[in-house]
Amino acid sequence: MSAIKMKRVLTTPALIAFGLAYMVPLGIFTTYGQVTITSDGHLPIAYIITLAMILFTALSYCRMANKFPIAGSAYSYVVHTFGNRIGFLIGWTQILDYLFLPILNYLVIGIYLHQRFPEIPAYVFVLGSLVTVSTLNYLGIKLINSVNFLLIFVQFIFITLFVVLAFTNVDLNTEALLRPLVFTTNDISGLFSGAAVLCLAFLGFDAIATLAEESTNAKNSLPKAILWTVIIAGGIFLVISYAAHLAYPVWQNFANEPDTASLVVIGKVGEISKIGSTFMVNFFLAAYLTGVLASAMTAQTSVSRIFFAMGREGVLPKKIFYRLHKRFHTPHLAILFVATFSLFSLIITLDLVVSMISFGALMSFTFVNLCVIKSYLYKRKSLTAITILKFGILPAIGVLLSLWLWTSLDHMAITIGLIWFGVGIIYLLILTRMLTKPIPSLSDDEVKALIT
Repeated sequence: MSAIKMKRVLTTPALIAFGLAYMVPLGIFTTYGQVTITSDGHLPIAYIITLAMILFTALSYCRMANKFPIAGSAYSYVVHTFGNRIGFLIGWTQILDYLFLPILNYLVIGIYLHQRFPEIPAYVFVLGSLVTVSTLNYLGIKLINSVNFLLIFVQFIFITLFVVLAFTNVDLNTEALLRPLVFTTNDISGLFSGAAVLCLAFLGFDAIATLAEESTNAKNSLPKAILWTVIIAGGIFLVISYAAHLAYPVWQNFANEPDTASLVVIGKVGEISKIGSTFMVNFFLAAYLTGVLASAMTAQTSVSRIFFAMGREGVLPKKIFYRLHKRFHTPHLAILFVATFSLFSLIITLDLVVSMISFGALMSFTFVNLCVIKSYLYKRKSLTAITILKFGILPAIGVLLSLWLWTSLDHMAITIGLIWFGVGIIYLLILTRMLTKPIPSLSDDEVKALIT
């Protein structure tokens, strides 16, 4: 029986737009106050460190996306490198990251809009955004792609306005220009602590890999899109953080209320430019919330593709997850399942959701780096210095950095993550009848058919 296939309509620019939408360019303002304080006013340097760290893992995703351009991202890579059992457990933990990100976005939309319109209950905004996102996903990736470009454009308008106003309405003397970039050895600890927090802003680049089977020329477009998304996002974060420090260098004032630091800075830019602090803050909220909506759409798209890949393997019920809509060619039942699960956004707390997201992402990062080492170096007959560097040293650094980031997770995230992982082990034992049966998987011929 021929494999069920999705429409290949996504080009490299479309994939980059998807990755940027997932990351939310304006998401820099979410942790602006916290990391500015941690880094002693050197947020741009912290972003440079973060970008350098993330690139190691991004390169590993590029290698694996080129080798296995199929839906599933880290799950598929680990299955075909370390076997079905380990692959299943990585896919299981990966779900934790993807499944709760839409919920996080719905909660943020509800919280912000309820504060702006207190007469309307937060659950109305939550349900409205959930239905909108699910409908767009149901109708197809091509429509999602068009909406992504629009919502990213709105964010870029605000970013451009903010940066231009910051640079043209402050005293750009040498001391002011260098202040955010000059640091001493005493600042190193704070810079690396801040960089660990900022790594979470880049977690979405791996979502691009879930769209392998909807991409044109996936073996080339996926690696390009992954790398360019990380570089573009890093550049955006760096420019915004630098402009914000120029506009409001007195970062010590954030100590008492770090969560509202971004609104203070944005209001200050509006004030010094004569455009008005209220206008700038309202414009920011509008652009930020459209970005959050875009992130919700891309997150639901990604997790539905992971479910589709796991359903195709047979580790999840095929009748639900390995189904495509006859007209729209979308995994519609998987999308509806994610939408139903997202109803937890009506009762769950924001802090609890945030704690759940990072665990699965860092597990995926670690194993994708290991996949490169095993796939490209194991049983290789000849090893050159370049080969060892590309496929050994660089991914090994990615593994070490991912493990180091685990130390930045709070106890709640680790506890919930381990519980989720334990549930996955129990399900695996049931699926394989206490490991006496092999876990379902695709044959090599089926994988080749998907790639071609």
